[in-house]
Amino acid sequence: MPVKPVERFEDVAPQLVDVAMGRAPADLVIRNARWVNVHSGEIVPATDIAVAAGRFAYCGADASHAIGPATEIVDAAGRYVVPGLCDAHMHVESGMVTVTEFCRAVIPHGTTSMFIDPHEIANVLGLDGVKLMHDEALAQPVNVWVQMPSCVPSAPGLEEGGAVLGPAEVAQAMGWPGIIGLGEVMNFPGVVANDPTMVGEIAATRRAGKTIGGHYASRDLGRAFHAYVAGGPEDDHEGTRMEDAVARVRQGMKAMLRLGSAWYDVAEQVKAITEAGLDSRHFILCTDDCHSGTLVRDGHMDRVVRHAISLGLKPITAIQMATINTAEHFKLEREIGSVTPGRRADFLLVSDLPTLIIDAVYARGMRLAEGGQLTADLPAYPYPDTAKQTVRLGHRLSATDFAVRAPGDAGATVTARVIGVVENQAPTRSLTADLPVLDGLVGIDMEADVCRIALVERHRASGAIVNGFVSGFGYRGACAMASTVAHDSHHMIVVGTSEAEMAQAANRLGEIGGGVIFIQDGAERALIEMPIAGLMSDERAEIVAAKADRLIEAMREAGCRLNNAYMQHSLLALVVIPSLRISDKGIVDVERFELVDLLV
Repeated sequence: MPVKPVERFEDVAPQLVDVAMGRAPADLVIRNARWVNVHSGEIVPATDIAVAAGRFAYCGADASHAIGPATEIVDAAGRYVVPGLCDAHMHVESGMVTVTEFCRAVIPHGTTSMFIDPHEIANVLGLDGVKLMHDEALAQPVNVWVQMPSCVPSAPGLEEGGAVLGPAEVAQAMGWPGIIGLGEVMNFPGVVANDPTMVGEIAATRRAGKTIGGHYASRDLGRAFHAYVAGGPEDDHEGTRMEDAVARVRQGMKAMLRLGSAWYDVAEQVKAITEAGLDSRHFILCTDDCHSGTLVRDGHMDRVVRHAISLGLKPITAIQMATINTAEHFKLEREIGSVTPGRRADFLLVSDLPTLIIDAVYARGMRLAEGGQLTADLPAYPYPDTAKQTVRLGHRLSATDFAVRAPGDAGATVTARVIGVVENQAPTRSLTADLPVLDGLVGIDMEADVCRIALVERHRASGAIVNGFVSGFGYRGACAMASTVAHDSHHMIVVGTSEAEMAQAANRLGEIGGGVIFIQDGAERALIEMPIAGLMSDERAEIVAAKADRLIEAMREAGCRLNNAYMQHSLLALVVIPSLRISDKGIVDVERFELVDLLV
């Protein structure tokens, strides 16, 4: 089935009027449905819904006047008609697959609109990479809008990635048809300090009349927070506490509550609604980051909505937070977010509302999935060779590249800074540990769960490597995991207990052009090839999910018990989220936004 283009409302409005009046037949009529109306907050029984030209034309008690000889009729038999679900903030690259494969995975789960921030590929390929994903997004049978990445690199001065974007590039992209706004403004110190780049990008977005995404990853809700809001960002998904959600909504922002593969931030923040009684229409649900295994096995936005309902929200409230609230935030309420006349006919047939059992998924009036299976044909989208072979190491690595030399006056131990992983959250802890010194080199302490981490520069073949220590993975024996997915600069992160295995893992990714690999006792235990910018596979989502399952299994066999440890691994270089991170320039204290010594 070819992709159905979106008909402009102004071009088809007379046809919608004729269908509503009975002067013209509908393309599709859903009969005897329970209408989940997100505007009125009610469920209207015994409703008929007529669709023409890919848009809703009539929602009322009887649509028999809109039925013609060629009209497709679907008897809902009392099932619920729910607006298609929207993911307000997400990164396709975190799914390890292309936009097309991501859509293939999530459509059966009821997602019909996505707002993607491709700042991963932007940090590797710059504006050309954003354009590649933008153009692929336009080719989908569902709505995929693109937020122009705002922070490339995410923290100038603290990291250097593969590209630099600024106000000129943002202004240029604002004219592209699929750009909906500015992606998450992660450089919150830059906003607070009136950094010219941040000021210029935000101004370009406001001039275009588009939405500015936020990312305030500090727990400080004092002057800096107020200044950040005053600078222009309109939403934020980085809250983890009830008071974070309250503060954002009080300041006029939309609080985005995320449930991704490794981020579980809904439960605490939803208390702002269920306990503090704040208006739910200013809260939005999103995923941020979901890997392919989560998408294939557990779902996407349907998973988030079910989770929110399980925490005490009424089903209609949770659905509003994944439909109309999102649409209004992006100024798209006339296009998506509700089952009402004039909007795109994106909807779900649901047999049980509290558990959100989705029987069928429609987008633009066409059925795309039924019974949890995709029925539409989504042809693969070709990426050019220029988007591949982006892993450039400079030289073949050896075990000595991952050694940490102790100071000349060191005794039997040294005190080192250690990045502490926080399970199911993006922030890390800033820890210290006393580590042994042997033959002038600093060792690790597996009993205390301290192993090695290294960042290998991979964009310019400089050969630069920054070494450090990390805690929380629980690895035992000689093992290492390497990944060219390393938010946001996307150098290569290698975590391991053995320098030899770390070198083996890094060299292997250099050979194949990027991905994720796990090595144990010299053997390759798991591998996910990601040749597109070192970030995405060109294989089917279910194949990537199976490889991701094998990766998780290999990590567990080596002692790791973290939930979704791969996602935790991939964020260890994200120098805009506290507290301690690693970059190509060194160890970063994100609380102070400055480089610090590894050894105290």
